[in-house]
Amino acid sequence: MSRLMSPAPEASNNNRPKRPDDEADPLAVTYCVGLKLDRGLVFAADTRTNAGVDNIATFKKLHVWEEPGERVFTLLTAGNLAITQSVVSILSEQIASPTLNKTNLMSVDTMFQAARLVGQAVRDVRALDGDALAASAESFFVTFVFGGQIKGEAPRLFQIYSAGNFIEATDDTMFFQIGEHKYGKPILDRVTRRDMRLGEAAKMVLLSFDSTLRSNLSVGMPIDLMLYNTDSFTAHRQKRIDREDPYFQTLSSEWSNALRKAFTEIPEFEI
Repeated sequence: MSRLMSPAPEASNNNRPKRPDDEADPLAVTYCVGLKLDRGLVFAADTRTNAGVDNIATFKKLHVWEEPGERVFTLLTAGNLAITQSVVSILSEQIASPTLNKTNLMSVDTMFQAARLVGQAVRDVRALDGDALAASAESFFVTFVFGGQIKGEAPRLFQIYSAGNFIEATDDTMFFQIGEHKYGKPILDRVTRRDMRLGEAAKMVLLSFDSTLRSNLSVGMPIDLMLYNTDSFTAHRQKRIDREDPYFQTLSSEWSNALRKAFTEIPEFEI
């Protein structure tokens, strides 16, 4: 019995292949990170949506489906909230009605097939709502980080675009960011290692969020965090972290102190 736990670039005129940097959203109002490491996967997402300074709300952007002992999937969402909620609903309804939807997240054989299923859900929403959005001068903009493990293969991690196409994390590219990624990227670039412990990676990801929160008001707490251990096939390591969380407060304070100390100790530039 499966259990639901939660709740690509625009086509160009010349039909050139889609690239990861084609979807830089100037209205990024979220931040999500997914990492693929030797010991498993790490996922984190903020919860803020912003339709103006006087219209800010909290919505879950980290969604999990699992069949304990067999498979676990996690989906991080960014972009148009109505579109991302529709995609999540399609995937959930497919699982809930297996006789009508023989191909669903609980029936596919590989993570590649699962990623294709998410991409197809994005295309289905575009087919239904794309013309209406265009008529209202609204863009069809969403991005996803999707990862997990199906019994019989290793954990895998994907970034899925508005067109439903996707790329997969490799040993050279171990993490994906969606939304407002630039402030939190430097520490990921400097610190990420394949052999990191998941708790160590979680510390790094939270520092990435701390940097983003300090520099962009459109990203907000609480932060949803999930750690997945390879071959555990369970999604029990989840936590929602708010501003009063003692660990996050200590982490933020100690990191600021460490940066100031390092800055002070480096000799001044002379010319």
